[in-house]
Amino acid sequence: MVEHRPFGRTGVQISSLTLGAMNFGQRGNPDHDDSIRIIHRALDEGITAIDTADVYSQGESEEIVGKALAGGRRDEVFLATKFHGQVGDNPHHRGNSRRWIIRAVENSLRRLRTGWIDLYQAHRPEPDTDFDETLGALTDLVRQGKIRYLGTSTFEPSAIVEGQWIARRRGRERVVSEQPPYSILARGVEREVLPVAQRYGLAVIPWSPLAGGWLSGRYHAGLEAPISRRADRFPARFDPRLPANTAKLTAVDQLAALADEAGLSLIHLAIAFVLEHPAVTSAIIGPRTLAHLESQLGAAKVTLPRDVLDRIDAIVPPGTTLNPADTGYQPPALDPAQRRRGGSPAQPTGVAW
Repeated sequence: MVEHRPFGRTGVQISSLTLGAMNFGQRGNPDHDDSIRIIHRALDEGITAIDTADVYSQGESEEIVGKALAGGRRDEVFLATKFHGQVGDNPHHRGNSRRWIIRAVENSLRRLRTGWIDLYQAHRPEPDTDFDETLGALTDLVRQGKIRYLGTSTFEPSAIVEGQWIARRRGRERVVSEQPPYSILARGVEREVLPVAQRYGLAVIPWSPLAGGWLSGRYHAGLEAPISRRADRFPARFDPRLPANTAKLTAVDQLAALADEAGLSLIHLAIAFVLEHPAVTSAIIGPRTLAHLESQLGAAKVTLPRDVLDRIDAIVPPGTTLNPADTGYQPPALDPAQRRRGGSPAQPTGVAW
């Protein structure tokens, strides 16, 4: 069975592996019955946390999760979903505004067939929306009983701290978790995000511990890259001709050799590495098939010895992200218009504390 860990300072305990539902639906596995079997298998193995989002297959992922939990399994699950991304064609159906959040949560509740969401997360920052606007809407939803806790995903350290201070000074509900990208190939969050989370007692539930599949054992230098929809959508992260991805291929081959020496699969090495960090609560795994799930479940029982961790550090130094495209978010401040004197001046996005 999967061990359980404290979810920050909330008093809640969740499994050290979280079932990510991004690959359920047209974006990944379009077979609802098969996806439900995967969910039930994960629950049977002791996974008690499920993470999805309204943009995953445009709501279809939430619908599949709702079907899977409809048979009396809702109470045993810590259920998380997210808002922010574009849903449908209406330009108003996106973002971190009160207007959209109030509507988005009702849509998610309906698709998930539940009366409450345990963790409702801002999927990405939105600097041109006052964070107090977002936290105010989420606070109202907590008080209405529609959500239990607030979380963020892929937020920068300054935004994480800003959220804590807004809550303190404005009487808002506090963000209790962050969901950052974290893997052996993308270790940038070790510099500030993870220490800040520890300082404020936040739970951390990293996404993509397998680095988008790079650490699945399918990628090798000198061999043709595997075909995947993800590679088509995000060529900057997967095109092997790019220098940053060439560096990833070199590291992957070295890590595969290390895993073999340690008597582990590369998948288990990669997930166990993420779980070793003291800031991490639960690593999100995102299987598309039952075989994918089975290959990842055992990672929760692996403890990496110090010499293996030291050798990982030698391959990818702490705090290093080999390809900046793997960070999942580029701050608007890095856009050319914000870095040139002739560009439009940045608009104030903060609040007066």
